[in-house]
Amino acid sequence: MNLLFQSTRRRLALWYTAVTAVLLLIFAIGVYFYVRNTLVDRIDDTLKHVVEVVDRSLVIQPLAATTERYGVNVDASFNQNVHDLEDDHIDLEWFNPQRELLWSTFEQPIDYPLHPNRSGETVYLTGDRIVRQIVQKVELNHRVLGFLRVSHPWFEVTKPINQLTRDLIIGITLMVLSVGAIGWFLSGIAIKPVQVSYSRLKQFTADASHELRNPIATIQTNVQMALAYPEAEPQLQKKQLEIIERLTRKLGRLVNDLLFLARADSGIVQIDWQIVPLDALLIDVIEEQRIAATQKGLFLSLHIVEPETELEDFNAEDIFTVQGDWDHLSRLFTNLIANAIEHTDNSAESTDASVEVELELIRLTPKTMRVREAHRQFELQVKVTDNGKGIPKSALPHIFDRFYRVDPARSPQRQITTPTGAGLGLAIAKAIVENHQGQITVESNLEHGTTFTVTLPQGEEK
Repeated sequence: MNLLFQSTRRRLALWYTAVTAVLLLIFAIGVYFYVRNTLVDRIDDTLKHVVEVVDRSLVIQPLAATTERYGVNVDASFNQNVHDLEDDHIDLEWFNPQRELLWSTFEQPIDYPLHPNRSGETVYLTGDRIVRQIVQKVELNHRVLGFLRVSHPWFEVTKPINQLTRDLIIGITLMVLSVGAIGWFLSGIAIKPVQVSYSRLKQFTADASHELRNPIATIQTNVQMALAYPEAEPQLQKKQLEIIERLTRKLGRLVNDLLFLARADSGIVQIDWQIVPLDALLIDVIEEQRIAATQKGLFLSLHIVEPETELEDFNAEDIFTVQGDWDHLSRLFTNLIANAIEHTDNSAESTDASVEVELELIRLTPKTMRVREAHRQFELQVKVTDNGKGIPKSALPHIFDRFYRVDPARSPQRQITTPTGAGLGLAIAKAIVENHQGQITVESNLEHGTTFTVTLPQGEEK
């Protein structure tokens, strides 16, 4: 099964990396075209500026004294700007109205048709040369005097673009590798709860199967015996039926417990919220459990601690009330008291075995209120204390786990799940406490007893 989780983790990491790589690629393409277009626009602006400057500096003079025809004095117009243009890597060409080249700053005139284009054009020449050009038509009195072509080398674009491309490739590669490593790490964190939940579910299924298998096998055996010997003595048949009836009740309780925990896990437990007098509820629970305690020779008592000072905000009848479900709270304290009775016997030499239940109203300190993020000032605290054999420290972190029990026949350091009882009582108790927005803790010392402490909000509205 670890291979399955490793495979899932790899797929998650690959998905993280692939999605990030696609997003980075889209971002890089956007940056590439933005920077490229920005550089081209800058070159076009430079060329247009040069065209405007040269156009204003053209020397136009009459072609003959007796005519009104004018022309451009090429030598006077261009020679004065040659040195300045070379510094900017800009080349000029002048064409007559018949589109014949008259003057150029190129060492070798380029063989490319003249295309009047004021918006800029990228021209691919021989020898892998690329230039950006603007062609301006020069007119006077609606008569064409010539054409001015301004060229800028393309390496002013390719050089920074190539550098940007290299930087983007390196950056994206490093980012993808980093995201891959981070994705592997995060996928491990993401899948860890799933793996833990699966392990718990697997253990829960195995334990539930174990708890169900034995009663079902026993029932099946007794039914087969009854069918195989229909003429058996009535006493034997009655005994077999009693066994089947007892095991059926046990299976019913186990199924109900499993159903309750499943609903609690899904958050669909239906709670009938009402005002519950906790003192009256505990009295009823203790009366129900008194027979079981008496049969084991245990002293079962309830101690209700009266508040030391009078509370003006409460009526006497409302001091020990909570908002909750009577049946669920009754089940909670029944489980705790029954658990204490089960693990306490009357074999202690120095003291009588007993189970004591204590109910007290406690005032929260400001520090406790901040820690619990609570706005209430009071809580009800119920302690169920026995002086039985206690619980080993190594078992305390697992005491509320489902199907977890401590085997009394083994050393205190070894705990196992035993078939004697389902081991769901404390898990149900914890679920009920959490549904009522309370807390449950346990303290225990070997051979000295155990104390379960339940705190519930006092009269808090739901």
